[in-house]
Amino acid sequence: MGKGDVKLLGTWPSPFVTRVKIALKLKSVDYEYQEENLGSKSELLIKSNPVYKKIPVLLHGGKPICESLIIVQYIDEAWTDIGSSILPCDPYDRAVARFWAAYVDDKIFPTIRGLGMAKGEEAKAAVVKELKDGLVLLEEALLKSSGKAKPFFGGDEIGYLDIAFGSLLAWFKVMEKYFNVKLLEEATTPRLVSWADSFCKHRAVKDELPDTHKLFELAQNVMFPRWQAAAATN
Repeated sequence: MGKGDVKLLGTWPSPFVTRVKIALKLKSVDYEYQEENLGSKSELLIKSNPVYKKIPVLLHGGKPICESLIIVQYIDEAWTDIGSSILPCDPYDRAVARFWAAYVDDKIFPTIRGLGMAKGEEAKAAVVKELKDGLVLLEEALLKSSGKAKPFFGGDEIGYLDIAFGSLLAWFKVMEKYFNVKLLEEATTPRLVSWADSFCKHRAVKDELPDTHKLFELAQNVMFPRWQAAAATN
């Protein structure tokens, strides 16, 4: 398929858009990218995702696919003849990967946002503890899925859960710098520390993660004040 047959609607800071970019890169799929302004959403975005009106949206042959993890699964199924499988082949392993990917979206990402909204040092410390407890669970999941010999949740190659969780790593670095905390630590999550380093250096990832310095400026000047203002009204 030509580049014009595949189009991605997104915004550069979004970890959910990053997931799709990595999956497309893994499968060597050429695509057109349209950067969205969420303050003034394009007609194409609203038409393509009339229910949620959110990014990312993948257009394949003019047909829209929405929600990042659904899009990653779609990419894996639509381009089966290119590259390795993103989802595990074994049904049980596939179910486990989906479980932990849902955990990342339901628990880890909201906690990251919660840290940005926390009021006072005591509240921030509580959120950091909650986040670190969640990372210990992911450390255990990594050990179970790949053992000590393989670098990724997907084994020798990055897979579904690597993409789901790894897309947050740029935001992890921003939170660590802004709040002067260490989230991934050798003492508690040594395998995740090694995994994160390998993931960020992967050929399909290194050019797709948002620039940390640029992301930090956005977070400091726009996102954190917005989150804290929202917290103040609650």
